[in-house]
Amino acid sequence: SLKLSRIGPVTMKGLYFQQSSTNEEITFVFQERENLPITEDNFVKLQVKACALSQINTKLMAEMKMKKDFFPVGREIAGIVLEVGSKVSFFQPDDEVVGILPLDSEDPGLCEVVRVHEHYLVHKPEKVTWTEAAGTIRDGVRAYTALHYLSHLSPGKSVLIMDGASAFGTIAIQLAHHRGAKVISTACSLEDKQFLERLRPSIARVIDISNGKVHVAESCLEETGGLGVDIVLDAGVRLYSKNDEPAVKLQLLPHKHDIITLLGVGGHWVTTEENLQLDPPDSHCLFLKGATVAFLNDEVWNLSNVQQGKYLYILFIY
Repeated sequence: SLKLSRIGPVTMKGLYFQQSSTNEEITFVFQERENLPITEDNFVKLQVKACALSQINTKLMAEMKMKKDFFPVGREIAGIVLEVGSKVSFFQPDDEVVGILPLDSEDPGLCEVVRVHEHYLVHKPEKVTWTEAAGTIRDGVRAYTALHYLSHLSPGKSVLIMDGASAFGTIAIQLAHHRGAKVISTACSLEDKQFLERLRPSIARVIDISNGKVHVAESCLEETGGLGVDIVLDAGVRLYSKNDEPAVKLQLLPHKHDIITLLGVGGHWVTTEENLQLDPPDSHCLFLKGATVAFLNDEVWNLSNVQQGKYLYILFIY
């Protein structure tokens, strides 16, 4: 269930959520915010113009021992710099910026003014709107991380992007095309297929898996002359047989054996499956191909905030 309440008089308010001890009820509350203290050192005071709402990963917060009574809501933000700290080197007042608040941020993105370390921000290009900047930054960082850092994409490579019509998939397709790659993508519905076929530059092959009858591995091997694809970005995989897999995972997800089969020699498999299990025969097959498996953690950029500004800057250049 969902409840919404208001705490105290509203001057400058921020949105927080509180999870019950049973994890069954989530309460969203507006909390009154005091005037933020004078910005110091490497922090920037920012007037928020747009904020995107992404899923709150309570499981990850629990794993990181982040115990709070109230968790801030909204992390992808775009806005105008109001003040900068004495050690800030990248920004000046009135700069237009975009960024992602860290997991341990005390400030919610859904607030009029926030304080954030400069490493979590980058200048917003003039032609990108506030809404577009806040709405694309998260998936953009994920896609760039997957293609540039985890799979070392280069011109002429073949890339399979699962569920290409998703927000993440669409950005990944554009970045892959920009680097001169040959892109293959799967579509989960007729609408997705039509959307992908209209993209320019065009995708080499759109594999419609909505009816459950098309074999992804066979289609990819046919498209690559039996060599297999160089890079695979999955959107989740099935680990077990249909009888042992939860019903929710049976919908349109390829089996891990399919991914290994369609992967070429020296290929890179970037997976979003955090509980991926590879049996000895699977590992041996990957060994024979000289292939690698990399895990795309949605919060991986959070582990090294020094690199955050570099990620965002390169993303918006594209």
